[in-house]
Amino acid sequence: MSNISSIAVVGSGALGLYYGGRLVRAGADVSFLARSDLEVLRRRGIEVKAPDGDFVLPAVKVFATPEEIGPVDLVIITLKATANDQLARILPPLLHANTAVLNLQNGLGVDEQVVALVGAERTLGGLCYVCVNRLAPGVTECTFLGTIIAGEFSGAPKPQTHEVAALFALAGIEMILRPSLADARWHKLVWNVPFNGLAVAGRGITTEDILRSPEMEAEVWALMREVQASAAAYGIVIEDRYLEDEVERTRPMGPYKPSTMIDYLAGKPLEVEPIWGEPLRRAEAKGVAVPRLAALYGRLKSLAR
Repeated sequence: MSNISSIAVVGSGALGLYYGGRLVRAGADVSFLARSDLEVLRRRGIEVKAPDGDFVLPAVKVFATPEEIGPVDLVIITLKATANDQLARILPPLLHANTAVLNLQNGLGVDEQVVALVGAERTLGGLCYVCVNRLAPGVTECTFLGTIIAGEFSGAPKPQTHEVAALFALAGIEMILRPSLADARWHKLVWNVPFNGLAVAGRGITTEDILRSPEMEAEVWALMREVQASAAAYGIVIEDRYLEDEVERTRPMGPYKPSTMIDYLAGKPLEVEPIWGEPLRRAEAKGVAVPRLAALYGRLKSLAR
């Protein structure tokens, strides 16, 4: 029997609505912390479109402040990393002695920001291999169910983390636990660095546009190789076959819009530092040559301004 009886989802964007909505539908007690969409969610609830069936939750628990929610057993962070300066205010009211915090953010250095606030022993990280976009306030669409690759910041998964995975499984979400969270984060960068980055550098092009161009596909492969080499400098092996799989699974996605590209077109802050800046700094710290990553990082910083 699970010890997780209450959940707080921090963020009401695409991921928060999707995963939180599925957990609610599975019978979990979920409270959503929302900002701009607060009144819409209270009035209309949540609508989820997914390959395994659409559903509507007309009444969900939505709050404007973490104090209104109070301590819960599991906190799920779905905010973009650009909002992590708010975590020091948000997280403390949601914690009790045994609260686990699952950080569903991309990039490197994001877990350390959570650890600084809640401690390493309760920090989990998750990488979402899923295609989800927010269509409107309270409405999210998933076109590829995918999976979550998760792990603990402090080491191999403990019983509580297995309970989190079981909870997600009941909601129809596959969560695969890994013994190394750092390994999982570097693997996710293999896709995020080229596809999210080039979609923005191309001023709003899709993954289909990228792979349709031989020159841009060549750039994808070059960036992937640089991520692979950088990870190797930290003892993390990313097989060539993994790179091939990442490209091949992207082809059937069609004109998919990566999340950073959507943020760019909407004029929102971009997660430049965790996805491109921090990997670049870590590569350079180990003496790994990453000229294409450096050039892409410079381009994205310029566009982000």
